[in-house]
Amino acid sequence: ALSSLGLIYVPFYLTQVAGLEPWLAGLVPLIGRSVDAITDPLMGRISDTTTWRAGRRRPYFLIGAVPMGLSFALMWIEPPLGGQFARFIYYALTYCVLTTALTVLAVPYLALLPEMALGYDARTSLNTYRNVGSLLGVFAAISIRPVATFLGGGTADYAAAGVVFGVALMLPWFAVWGATFERPGFGERPVQASLLDGLRSVWAHRNFRLLIGMYLTGRVAMDLLSALMILYFTYWIGRSEDFEIAMVLFLLTVIVALPVWLRVARHHDKAAIFSIGTVWWMAVSVLFVFAQPDWPRWVLFVIPPLAGIGYAVVDVMPWAMLGDAIDEDDLVSGERREGLYNGVFMFLRKLAGAVAVFLMMGVLDLFGFRQGSEQTPLVQNAIRGMTMLAPVIFLSLSVWFAHAYPLTRAAHRDISRRLDERQQEAHR
Repeated sequence: ALSSLGLIYVPFYLTQVAGLEPWLAGLVPLIGRSVDAITDPLMGRISDTTTWRAGRRRPYFLIGAVPMGLSFALMWIEPPLGGQFARFIYYALTYCVLTTALTVLAVPYLALLPEMALGYDARTSLNTYRNVGSLLGVFAAISIRPVATFLGGGTADYAAAGVVFGVALMLPWFAVWGATFERPGFGERPVQASLLDGLRSVWAHRNFRLLIGMYLTGRVAMDLLSALMILYFTYWIGRSEDFEIAMVLFLLTVIVALPVWLRVARHHDKAAIFSIGTVWWMAVSVLFVFAQPDWPRWVLFVIPPLAGIGYAVVDVMPWAMLGDAIDEDDLVSGERREGLYNGVFMFLRKLAGAVAVFLMMGVLDLFGFRQGSEQTPLVQNAIRGMTMLAPVIFLSLSVWFAHAYPLTRAAHRDISRRLDERQQEAHR
């Protein structure tokens, strides 16, 4: 769902199908992220303090699945409303409903990961294979436009595709419910601090702030590149149909690269692996500015997969590192606050991406980007330049944050030892 919003919905559907002006299209996710400012941390707090017999995380998979599927379908419907502003209000409201449903699902889901995998390498492994599974969702996201085009390519056809994919995105959550588990010992230590106090202590956690910096700058690079790729192939290369092919090759490379990075990560610190992948991605991104429309197609299909090698590690490693930061918080606070940490992590990630995409769409608006198959050379070069510059600028900041991150393998081993000693003392 999130991939379809970044890759297709905002940069293409809202501007080229729904006919919104670019700055209004960019404003839609930004409004949704303002709702996340409340719902993401609040959902984290709720899941931390839930005491149901069925668990404190897993029940929300069943609660949020159907609303998520329905709201996703509604986003692809053209409302019977006239004027830019009225349609903008409809798309912004449906976006807010979807992002709230996703929060109910995603915050408990992600908070469950450090609980299911306790070790330094186990968390890397679980998050790696979770990402492999999530890439199947990205395949679904990039197939929305071909499906709608196959049906006819009109607004009603996009609505029909939205219904199909809404159902497809809803059903796996019932399988997730059946496959996951919760550790009883984690729920036996209820969170005592208030939500406000919890947020203060989370933000006071220096290593978590460094992880946020590393993660957000990497995610902004991902979000900008995701939004720009369909525009790059459509208006710079001039072959819109090549976008889906390039993305399939990109995703296949990410899937192949993830287990390789996992093997490498078993012998090195996570921050070091993150930096290596980030530098690789930065180097490949420079090729986007040199690519020309008359280059052989196979050459243009090589660049995205090369970027995917670095993208794989930048995407997975911060989530594997988050559980280590939560363990450090447990050592200090004596509470398991995975939900709150993941809620803050998710909100800041989504807000940073939404702001970046809004500004990017605003820049394109200033350069004259409009609905239609033809764009001015100024717009074309702006798309081309940002496709290269966005990753390079933000990924360089990610490397800086990663270099300062101190939670190494040895440091986490010490934290785990002290947590075990405390638990043993509590049971004497």
